[in-house]
Amino acid sequence: MSKTLKFLGAAGATMFAALPAFAQEAAEKAADGVATAGAAVAQVAATAAVADGPIKAPTVEQMAGMVDKGDTTWMLISSALVLLMSVPALALFYGGLVRTKNMLSLLMQVFMIVSVAALVWVSWGYTLAFTSGTPFIGGFSKLFLQGVDATTVAATFSNNVYIPEYAFVVFQMTFACITPALIVGAFAERIKFTPLILFVVAWLTIVYFPIAHMVWYWAGPDFLVDAPTDMGYLWGIGALDFAGGTVVHINAGIAGLVGCIMIGKRIGYGREATPPHSMTMTMIGASLLWVGWFGFNAGSNLEANGLAALAFINTFVATAAAAVAWCLIEQFHHGKPSLLGAVTGAVAGLVAITPASGFAAPMTSILLGFIASGVCYVFVAYVKNKLKYDDTLDVFGVHCVGGIVGAIGTAIVADPSLGGQGWLDYTVFPAVAGEYDMAGQLVTQIKAVVLTLLWSGIGSAVLFFILDKTIGLRPDADAEREGLDITEHGERAYNY
Repeated sequence: MSKTLKFLGAAGATMFAALPAFAQEAAEKAADGVATAGAAVAQVAATAAVADGPIKAPTVEQMAGMVDKGDTTWMLISSALVLLMSVPALALFYGGLVRTKNMLSLLMQVFMIVSVAALVWVSWGYTLAFTSGTPFIGGFSKLFLQGVDATTVAATFSNNVYIPEYAFVVFQMTFACITPALIVGAFAERIKFTPLILFVVAWLTIVYFPIAHMVWYWAGPDFLVDAPTDMGYLWGIGALDFAGGTVVHINAGIAGLVGCIMIGKRIGYGREATPPHSMTMTMIGASLLWVGWFGFNAGSNLEANGLAALAFINTFVATAAAAVAWCLIEQFHHGKPSLLGAVTGAVAGLVAITPASGFAAPMTSILLGFIASGVCYVFVAYVKNKLKYDDTLDVFGVHCVGGIVGAIGTAIVADPSLGGQGWLDYTVFPAVAGEYDMAGQLVTQIKAVVLTLLWSGIGSAVLFFILDKTIGLRPDADAEREGLDITEHGERAYNY
C-alpha cells in the first residue's frame, strides 16, 4: 500500500513538473494557428485586391505569377508550326514549281535562309525589333539576348497576362526566318547562293527589323499608360496587322518584285516552256503551309483563348474560300480548274486573312478570301504578262498583292458592326474597347501599306544594286542553262 502511494506521488510530481512544457506546446500551437489564420486572411485580402482589378505596372515578381502554362504551351506549339511553314512546307512548295535542274538549289536556299536568319535574330534582330528605341527601330539593350533568361517574361494583349520571354523570342524568330525565304521565289533559278545569303542578312537588318518594330512593338498593356510614346510608329498611328500582312507578306512581296526586275528575266523566258517539275511536291508543300499557318495566325494572339480560336477558324475558311474562288475563275476562264490554281488560290487566301485573322468574323473572312483570290488571279494571269516582269513563282502577285488586299480589307472586316473585333484602347488602364471609325481606319491601313512598300522597295533596291555591282547576283549564262543544282552546289535533287 505504501509502495502504491509512493508511485502515485512520484507520478503526480512528474505530471506537475511537466505542466509548463505542456502549456508551452499548447501556446506554440495556438500561435501557429493564429499565424496560419493570418496568412489565410492576407491571401484572401490579396485575392480580393486582384479581384478589384488588374495590377498596373506589376513588379517582376508579380508578372512571374501572371504566366499561364496553357498560353506557354500554345506559343511553343505555334512556333513549331511556323517553322514547319518554312522547312519543309515552303521549300517543297517552291521546289516543286521550278525545273528539275534547280530543285535542290531552291531547297538549299530556303533551308539556309532559315538557318542564317535564326542566328541573326538572336544576335541583333530581337533587340532591334522588340526593345525601346525610336518609333522606327529598337535599341541594343538585349543584344545577343543579354538580360533574357528563363525567368523573364513578355507581354501579351491582355492586362496582367504574360508569357515566358523565350517563348516570344522563338515565336517571332520563326517569322524572321520565313519572310526572307518567301522572297527567293520571285527570282528563283537565276541567283547565286552566296550573294543571296548576304542579301538576306542585310535585308533583315535594314528592312525587316525596322518594319517589325514599327508595326508590332509597344510597351505592353500594363505599362503603355505610363509610357505613351514607347511604341513603333505604325502601332502608334493605329495600324492593324494581327499576324503579318505588312511585316511579312507586303514586305517580302515588294522585295521580290524589285529583285526579279533588277536581276532580269530567266534565259528563254517567254520562249521556252518552264512547267513545274513536280506538282506532287507543290501540293504537299501547300498543304503543310496551310497547317503551319494556324500557328502563324492563331499563335499571333499570344494567348490560348477565344480570339486564338477565332483566328484559327478564320484562317481555315478564308483559305478554303480562296481556293474555291480560284478554281471557279479558272473553270470560267479556261474551261477546267487546275491543281496549281487551287493551291495558289489557297496561299492567296492565307496571305489575305493574315492581317485580319484576329479581327474579322468567319463570314467576312470568307468574303475576304474570295475577293483576294480574284485580285491575285488578275495580277498573276494578266498584269505580269502585260508588264513582262519575270516573277518566277508569283511572289509579288500572291504575297504582296494578297497582303495589300488583306491589310486594307482589315479596316472593313474589323468593324464591330460587321461582326469584327474592333480595337482596344490601351491608353487607359485597364484597356477598353475603342470607338471604331471604318473610314479613318482605312486611311491608316493605306498609310501602313504605302510605308511598307516604300521602305522595303527602296531598301531592297539599294541592297540588290550594291551586291550586283560588287560580287554579282546572277550566274553566267552557261551555269544558268546547266542548272543551279550542279553549278552552285555540285549535286542534283534526283539521280535517276
